[in-house]
Amino acid sequence: MKKTLRISAAFLVMIFLNSCLATHTGYMNSSASLSSPNFTYVSRDIRGSASATYILGIGGLAKSDLIDDAKENMLYRNPLKPNQAIANVTVSFKNSTIFYIYGSRTCTITADIVEFK
Repeated sequence: MKKTLRISAAFLVMIFLNSCLATHTGYMNSSASLSSPNFTYVSRDIRGSASATYILGIGGLAKSDLIDDAKENMLYRNPLKPNQAIANVTVSFKNSTIFYIYGSRTCTITADIVEFK
């Protein structure tokens, strides 16, 4: 009986300590060719984000949909004018889980706006 109680207590402690988790991942991509000095920076570090919530692993959006929503949010808040393009695009993800029941994923896109001469 005592051994079963100890194993159960150890298992509960292990689940409790491992149940809250946050991870960060991302990558960098460029959409404009900045190989020659024919541009100027208009804005730096513009941002857009999108989030999805998961209950028991069900719900939310696919990864590509989160990226599309975050990019749309970024461009809505910072519309491009003629001869402008986004450059130095960084896509970051934050995944959070609480007790393996509730989870969330947030996609954040940062970029620079350049204007070509």
